[in-house]
Amino acid sequence: MITGEIKNKIDGLWDIFAAGGLTNPLDVIEQITYLMFIRDLDDVDNIKSKESLMLGTNHKSIFIGQFQVGDKKVDGYQLKWSYFRDIPAANMYEIVQIGVFPFIKTLHEDKNSAYSKYMDDAIFKIPTPQLLSKIVDSLDEIYEFINKDFKKDTKGDIYEYLLSKISTAGRNGQFRTPRHIIRMMVELMAPKPQDVICDPACGTSGFLVSAGEYLKEEYFEEIFMDAANKKHYNNDMFHGYDMDRTMLRIGAMNMMTHGIENPCIEYKDSLSDQNIDTNKYSLVLANPPFKGSLDYDIVSNDLLKVTKTKKTELLFLTLFLRMLKIGGRCASIVPDGVLFGSSKAHKDVRKQIIDSNRLEAVISMPSGVFKPYAGVSTAIIIFTKTGDGGTDKVWFYDMEADGYSLDDKRTKVVENDIPDIIERFHNIDKETERKRTEKSFLVDKQEIIDNNYDLSINKYKQVEYISEEYPAPIKILKEIQEMEEQITKGLKELEGMLGE
Repeated sequence: MITGEIKNKIDGLWDIFAAGGLTNPLDVIEQITYLMFIRDLDDVDNIKSKESLMLGTNHKSIFIGQFQVGDKKVDGYQLKWSYFRDIPAANMYEIVQIGVFPFIKTLHEDKNSAYSKYMDDAIFKIPTPQLLSKIVDSLDEIYEFINKDFKKDTKGDIYEYLLSKISTAGRNGQFRTPRHIIRMMVELMAPKPQDVICDPACGTSGFLVSAGEYLKEEYFEEIFMDAANKKHYNNDMFHGYDMDRTMLRIGAMNMMTHGIENPCIEYKDSLSDQNIDTNKYSLVLANPPFKGSLDYDIVSNDLLKVTKTKKTELLFLTLFLRMLKIGGRCASIVPDGVLFGSSKAHKDVRKQIIDSNRLEAVISMPSGVFKPYAGVSTAIIIFTKTGDGGTDKVWFYDMEADGYSLDDKRTKVVENDIPDIIERFHNIDKETERKRTEKSFLVDKQEIIDNNYDLSINKYKQVEYISEEYPAPIKILKEIQEMEEQITKGLKELEGMLGE
């Protein structure tokens, strides 16, 4: 979540583009993304060089050697952001346009990789050297703030803020997920080095990036000191699908700058027959689009056989169950309607998750979580695919605060339930004695069945009313009479004073 001065800096960068004649929001976002990626390449290369010295591993810089720039060859270091940002605007423009930009398009040796596929049609559109120079200076200022906030995926938040400028409520019901909510979901699911992770509506790959960062933090040596685990991490662990090529391009760059070399990021309609994934993934993390209704003819028959519905939020839950391996886990954001909707399709999906698999948790989030882009009420649903039941008690949590104000400004506040949610979820055995009046509690499966599979927290939460005692009416009346007498006496005294 970005606030304050850094947001103003990004707005200022947007104004620089507008003043330079580049006004199409998608063009602006793409150009900013390319330049952020170019800068990140320099930073990542430096970090990897330092790590190789510390760990005694081999690292070959991507900037080693000579590269063609127009009709001449230049040393690779001249393609680095830290070099060209300090040279005259005209020289910088030439290097970026005919040197750096072709360089980033051919970075990945595998021409079938996600990066190569989505960068192939990338175009440098900044029209003048002066405009490029101003943009580079502005981005350097922004990165100063990013570096102060090194514990968060601030760059991911910047992407989301930029994307918000296209549409205030997302396109086709796509609400951009705040990075701290993504991180919470990742920590709840605690991915392991052997996991195969998928987000079937990946956007800018926020869930995949966050999962990758978590794995680096928790299992660095286990992953990067083991050849098989490292290969799995870089090539086979992360899978994402989307139908927006701009998002896919940003997602591929986002993954690469976070050190994931060859993720499977594909252009695919996850709900159509294009997607044949079955029993494939051990972990699904997602915030699928709440698009409303789709035509039956564009939805996979496999999904319609399970749930005859046109609603995307229900179809995605059915899809997750199909895509997961037995024992695979899912954490997904859903609109509140999924929890209590009374249609046959709504109840069928909930029944499928509860009776045929293992529903573990429902975390109700405040509606302000997605502001200022949307005020939609949502929850996080967590379940494990078993194929033969297993739901016993379901853990509910009434999340009231996420560390930010719940108005459109979303400024940082002290109140934050996220650490508590993570702590309680990972110590679920301690939740058995909690009362229904507390933030979290457990509910028996049978009680949920008896309530027509309703999963809304208000169905089970008890509100504690504190009784207040008031004086007897006759005593209150007497006090009013005494007050009136005092007022009358005061008025007479005042009248007497005025009469004098």
